[in-house]
Amino acid sequence: MDREVALDKIRGRVAGLDVHKKTVVACALTLEPDGSMVRSKASFSTTSNGLVELAGFLDRAGVTTVAMEATGVYWKPVYYSLEGMFDELWLCNAHHVKNVPGRKTDMSDAEWLADVAAHGMVKPSFVPPPDIRELRELTRYRKTQISERGREIQRLEKVLQDAGIKLSSVTSRVWCVSTRQMIEALIAGERDPEVLAEMARSKMRSKRPQLAEALSGRFGPHHATVARQIIAHIDFLDASIAALSADIARRVAPFEQAVKVITSIPGIATLTAEVVIAELGVDMSHWPTGGHCCAWGGLAPASHESAGKRKPVGTRHGGNWLQKALIEAAWASVRSPGTYHNALFKRIARRRGPNKAIVAVAHSMLNTIWHLLSTGELYQDPGADFYDRLDNPAREAKRLTRRLETLGYTVTIAPAA
Repeated sequence: MDREVALDKIRGRVAGLDVHKKTVVACALTLEPDGSMVRSKASFSTTSNGLVELAGFLDRAGVTTVAMEATGVYWKPVYYSLEGMFDELWLCNAHHVKNVPGRKTDMSDAEWLADVAAHGMVKPSFVPPPDIRELRELTRYRKTQISERGREIQRLEKVLQDAGIKLSSVTSRVWCVSTRQMIEALIAGERDPEVLAEMARSKMRSKRPQLAEALSGRFGPHHATVARQIIAHIDFLDASIAALSADIARRVAPFEQAVKVITSIPGIATLTAEVVIAELGVDMSHWPTGGHCCAWGGLAPASHESAGKRKPVGTRHGGNWLQKALIEAAWASVRSPGTYHNALFKRIARRRGPNKAIVAVAHSMLNTIWHLLSTGELYQDPGADFYDRLDNPAREAKRLTRRLETLGYTVTIAPAA
């Protein structure tokens, strides 16, 4: 423990934690009545007993603000064990608290983090409450299972192509009730294309001649082995997704009104609404404006200005899970003609292309979600003619008139000859 003369600090009792997989290094800075700053440092294990010792060390130091760097998933046990024990517990973006190069040690990193927190040079990241965190864990894992299911279907398509089975050239989907029955028959040893084509159901029966031609291939025993394992894996993933969805639905039940509000936006189904609640929660007071929420979600434009010149650098880094879910919802929304999102997409796509346009629509959807969850109102679509009304000459004349009048001018409008 040593003493130093304290500089101008916003907080007088701060601790910085440098978190690693096996250890966490703590540095506590406390301001004494005589104006000096006492610095205490120690290293602890990240096991349960070690975290209890860490909490005791911070309590004895009398700190009120604890700041830690977000390091992979290793910050989670440390954060959860200290949650609720101090006035402020901050999780800080590692990019925002990088130390200057040279003389880098774990102790110096912890001290630097405590120092920047004491001077107010860093802001805490958003950490949702425990019930939202649990829901987030489930929705994210469900998304990985859904993605893996899609990859398995793609692998099945590769196996069929290798065997000369051209199902995807006739059907819109490789995996459905009819195609599954045909593939299982191929695995069982059936090779007659006419018999396989007769297994088609519903609207696919009109394509039986084309199916018979597509099912004439060289499906061998090794293809059957691989296809059998892929189908078993798809069945396992279906059961896993169903179990996760049931648990998620049970946990989302208390937020039924929020789901109703979010799904009132065209293109957003219940599954996407569950992801939005898991990533954002339902308390929008964490973000001062909808723009701040969009920036956190990775749907706001980043900025890079140097020498008075601004360079395009895409969107800001943010919540990838929320970003992907809303972009998928945006594609669904813009396919609905006569809606505001459809008009917004067309307006931007013809100037900047569809990829930038769809991000703009997702940005608009997230901004709308922030406003709707803040007010509790349902979505009212502005309509496809929103920009036509906005660009109305009479409306523009009124806007310019008000602006000139606020500058002290008297405006008279007369029709042109």
